[in-house]
Amino acid sequence: MAYNLNGKTALVTGGSRGIGAAIAKRLAADGARVALTYGASEQAAKDVVAAIAKAGGEAVAIKANAADPAESAAAVTKTIDAFGALDIYVHNAGVAGFATLADLDFAEFRRQFAVNVDGVFAGTKEAVDKISDGGRIIVVSSINAHAMPVPGGSVYGATKAAVSALVRGWARDLGPRNILVNAIQPGPIDTDMNPADSEFAEMLRPMTALGRYGKVEEVAALAAFLASDQASYITGVGIDIDGGLTV
Repeated sequence: MAYNLNGKTALVTGGSRGIGAAIAKRLAADGARVALTYGASEQAAKDVVAAIAKAGGEAVAIKANAADPAESAAAVTKTIDAFGALDIYVHNAGVAGFATLADLDFAEFRRQFAVNVDGVFAGTKEAVDKISDGGRIIVVSSINAHAMPVPGGSVYGATKAAVSALVRGWARDLGPRNILVNAIQPGPIDTDMNPADSEFAEMLRPMTALGRYGKVEEVAALAAFLASDQASYITGVGIDIDGGLTV
């Protein structure tokens, strides 16, 4: 199903690969003009922009380190400079690291929080008086916000619990402006960071009800729905998309 996003402008952080690239392409396919941010993957970001243009869409790539609050905020300004508005803000940029408590150090703790939480806060704070009334803020969180099926994910899970909690609070803050704020909480999705043909996947796949990894396009379809008018009475929730891993 296609959703009508014609005339809308979207910003997708971490849009050069994986889930972020799929979301950027899907929003563009549904009619939105898309700005996507990248950190080190400049060519990959250019490839996504080129793919969107080839399909008849409009997109720009913006270099922004999600761990730097100033750069996260600047991406909002650059999106509005490019397209004149901001209607849909998708926070996808993120990092993961898995280690048990005995092996964790504070530097790793801060690294994950800097990208996964600080960047989300800084970007949204910059956008709050710029995003259109009736706009959408979508945070790509994780089922690890509320479930941890394997050891070593405490810090990653804590960052995702934090942003899912921010979503609930921001839904209250921004409800009077009809800005909908929601979290997408993926489970095992086939990406270069978590490929479906890895040893880890062989362990995790049987734990899902569907017996398979998800596709980035399936996550992108949920993002497009939440960005559309069809989701007009949904706000403040975290939606699991995990093939039944957590049922």
